[in-house]
Amino acid sequence: MERLLHYVWQHRLYPYDSLLTEEGQEVEVIDPGIRNTNAGPDFLEAKLKIGQQMWVGNVEIHHKSSEWYAHHHDSDEAYNNVILHVVELRDQPAVTAMGRKVPQVTIAIPPYVETHYNELLRAERIPPCHQEATSMPSVKVQAWMDRLATERLREKTERIQLRAETLGGDWEHAFFIALARSFGFGINGEAFEEWATHIPPMAAGKHRDDLFQIEALFLGQAGLLQEDAATGARSTTADDYFRKLQAEYRFLAHKFGLQPMDSSLWRFLRLRPQNFPHIRIAQMARLYVSRNVSLSKVIEAENLNQVRQLFQSEVSPYWETHYTFGKESPKATKAIRKAAIDSIVINAAVPLLFAYGAHRTHPEYGLRAMEFLLEMKAEQNHIIRLWKEAGFTARNAAESQALIQLHHRYCNRKDCLRCAFGMAYLEQTKVYHVLQESDL
Repeated sequence: MERLLHYVWQHRLYPYDSLLTEEGQEVEVIDPGIRNTNAGPDFLEAKLKIGQQMWVGNVEIHHKSSEWYAHHHDSDEAYNNVILHVVELRDQPAVTAMGRKVPQVTIAIPPYVETHYNELLRAERIPPCHQEATSMPSVKVQAWMDRLATERLREKTERIQLRAETLGGDWEHAFFIALARSFGFGINGEAFEEWATHIPPMAAGKHRDDLFQIEALFLGQAGLLQEDAATGARSTTADDYFRKLQAEYRFLAHKFGLQPMDSSLWRFLRLRPQNFPHIRIAQMARLYVSRNVSLSKVIEAENLNQVRQLFQSEVSPYWETHYTFGKESPKATKAIRKAAIDSIVINAAVPLLFAYGAHRTHPEYGLRAMEFLLEMKAEQNHIIRLWKEAGFTARNAAESQALIQLHHRYCNRKDCLRCAFGMAYLEQTKVYHVLQESDL
């Protein structure tokens, strides 16, 4: 519960007149300090008045004061500048490595804060903070949504930047891997990224004018041309096209010294047929051969429609009637659907523009990418639907990305104390508690 104690200190959720040191000196908090998420004291640059003396320095927080020694702060010079030790239970004095006794105060977590914090932690589906999210001032909501969208975009951007650095500055290859990841549509994102790293650019480039050879290369490196390749509950059923691709892949594998990825990484359970790896890889092959999708063309696209057109693609004749090998399906899809194209733009093209724009110092790329997010409709998935049921509707792709970030990085991790909605929930209960006390 130490994290909650940090929150109580940071937001001053304690009686102001109750802070007394062991020696009985009053402590006035001018500034609680800056929350430190790195190594060292918990709060930096705090400003306090202890007795008649003004202090500027760091604050350390523990459940029990004896944890000062359990964490070896008494021998760590980084804690010599601690001016106050805040604890729930004072059981021992705290002394720095210089031999200075650190003033200590005790604070308690208000019962209403702990009660409502536990409510947030226990929530499994929709956290109770959604009630505050729908009633908060629109300016505050928009500020938090903007920050969440920026956080999510930054994570994707950093992944592309790191990949480009790992590849020795090969941004084209980095984009191919990011594009592949987006074709996984969440469920198979990691598998598609792994697959893309198994596609050697030189080998693919030499056969880029032959769709059949590229399909053989792409499917073979995915491990889907092996006899025991997984397709959910059943094994691959060989047919003539499978055999031809298999023979072509053997030739390419020998020519370039290729090794396929582990096909067990692909997930099929509860996956819609149009998202099967076979059909998505076939679409990737057609896009690759068409040469429509490249770093330069994404950068040159001046509006959203032009970007969308880059990803419009059908498949080779075999995949017009198949989702996997050996089983014909008249309902098989021929092209990448509009919703899928928008998802690819959100997860590949937009982060690429931000990452490459930052790399080349062209901020206009990032501005254009943000315009794309604001222009696109909100994504539709279980996360967006949950928040819609709670009365919070995403108006565009930037806001749906924000809600996805909120779900993955805050709600799932129960990181309510860093969430504006969670904090608003606690702040509302604080007001209610104060009103209750005034009525007594």
